[in-house]
Amino acid sequence: MIFSAVIFDLDGTLANTLEDIADNMNSVLVEKGFPVHSYGDYCFFVGNGLKNLVARSLPESERTDEMIDSCYARMLEEYSKNYINKTRLYDGIPELLDILSDRDVKMAVLSNKDNVLTQKICSELLCGWKFAAVLGADARFQRKPNPESALYLAEHIGVAPADISYLGDSDVDMKTAVAAGFYPVGAGWGFRPKQELLENGAKIVIEHPLELIKLLK
Repeated sequence: MIFSAVIFDLDGTLANTLEDIADNMNSVLVEKGFPVHSYGDYCFFVGNGLKNLVARSLPESERTDEMIDSCYARMLEEYSKNYINKTRLYDGIPELLDILSDRDVKMAVLSNKDNVLTQKICSELLCGWKFAAVLGADARFQRKPNPESALYLAEHIGVAPADISYLGDSDVDMKTAVAAGFYPVGAGWGFRPKQELLENGAKIVIEHPLELIKLLK
């Protein structure tokens, strides 16, 4: 298989953002007098955008529109200040990006995280590499797994969907890749179990970033 481009999910794929997300959300929950959650719990709260994460974090009896909106606003405020305290690229990602860059493989990021936060995190963690595009949740498009944003990126970087490999760590990512006509590759080091990725369309699940290179030969 030869791919002209790789589109990456951000959270749980390029970077381990979980602890910063959890710490900030737990801070909001404490402020509101609600129970907090473990990092393990947050593995299953992420994936559909921060507002959905906020809703999932709240006690079921408190999931009113008003409370979700209030906590979401506070979460954005806190996370915008403390978005990279513990967040780091996964082992092997820098080496993978070096190889892809050397081979002139186009690279892009597509996340369900708020676009402003996505841009901030990527500008700090990925500044050493050239990405053709970075796109977070944007009002122009429906969120993943709707393929609108994925297909927009494909057109923007000038690569046909069939020539794109999509690397992500969740069911949402695999569904997005399938719907867009990309080649879905599961990131086994991410937040969700391997079986979830396979059940939702992953052609293969890799356990280390550099394994992706084997698929590009």
